[in-house]
Amino acid sequence: MPTITFILIATSIVGFYMAWNIGANDTANAMSSAVGAKALTLKQAVCINGVFNLMGAMFVGSHVTNTVRKGIADPYLMGNPHIVMIAFFAAILGAGLWVTIATWKELPVSTTHAIVGAIMGVGMLSGGMSAIHWEKVWGIVASWVISPLFSGILAFFIFKLIGKIILQRDNPGFFAKKYSPYFIAATFFLISLSFFLKTPLGKTFNISDAEGVFIASVIGALFGYIGYNFIRNKKIQDAEQVFKTLQVITSCYVGFAIGANDVANAVGPVAAVWNIAISGEIATKVPVPFFLLGLGGIGIVIGTLTWGYKIIKTVGFKITELTNTRGFSIDFGAATSVLLASKLGCPVSTTHAVVGAVIGVGLARGLDAIDLRVIKNIVVSWVITLPVAAGIAALIFILLKSF
Repeated sequence: MPTITFILIATSIVGFYMAWNIGANDTANAMSSAVGAKALTLKQAVCINGVFNLMGAMFVGSHVTNTVRKGIADPYLMGNPHIVMIAFFAAILGAGLWVTIATWKELPVSTTHAIVGAIMGVGMLSGGMSAIHWEKVWGIVASWVISPLFSGILAFFIFKLIGKIILQRDNPGFFAKKYSPYFIAATFFLISLSFFLKTPLGKTFNISDAEGVFIASVIGALFGYIGYNFIRNKKIQDAEQVFKTLQVITSCYVGFAIGANDVANAVGPVAAVWNIAISGEIATKVPVPFFLLGLGGIGIVIGTLTWGYKIIKTVGFKITELTNTRGFSIDFGAATSVLLASKLGCPVSTTHAVVGAVIGVGLARGLDAIDLRVIKNIVVSWVITLPVAAGIAALIFILLKSF
């Protein structure tokens, strides 16, 4: 069997590799609508997104994480500590290889679901079927439908609302000026609320959900008022221009949130391996060292800068034609659905939410406005993520155990 030193070094390397995959696939979703709607150029998008990914990962990332992502497997049933270390290594590498293949084919998949599938594969091999918490697995299967459907419906109605009260009026510029402060307030309310309800910030300052809602409401109202005063004396000819800035803001928020929440997909299992190597014991939860958050954050940034354009091409251009109002509807719908689902305990994917929102906005203009062939390929990649990642990870685990 591989030595502990070798496993530590190798696991750190594949953790960085997995973070690179998150940047190349997951975080590209954050800027895809902004690029597709021409609110940002591709170069601007990947640079801005990289900065916000790193900030989210390092400063608001999870400092304590489940050793087995989303509680999919029971580590105590997987074997002795050395076997568990090998299993986690195999899981990270297996998940990373599948996401690399998907990114190469320009298919947006969930890195969360990839690591979950990989852990299922090594969990079943090392601990049997009883080691897997199947209710969690079925929750993820349900999220393939719930996540894109909910965000798609939300984005559909937001875009329809914008169309009814602004775009379809005789003077859309005037009505954009009139109603945009409300959208500004709603945007900053959502962003502020997510920081209190989805990150360690609320726990750090001992802020309850009710207090978080109140503080977010105040922040939203304040920015709505600032927005009102900023645009009231401006001549607005194009309603799309008003939503261009809002879309950049929401895209930056999504990038920050992905860095904060998804970095655990890369460094959580790495932290578990380090903990086992140091203590010699298996733990259900372990602290994540700051240097690992930094390692994951840098990996995410490099992934976004190098291969992020591949997923941006698919989500931003191939599904449906985007404008700034459509892009804003996508970001707002996806961010809202992920936030609500997180509070309800539903295992949803940001990737699925963004793609669902893009489809919802496209359907608002009719079935002909979306490319069904692209959607079919994406859905197939979602469905096979769990079993394929599980199979690759299981094969790696078998090979490593044989040494």
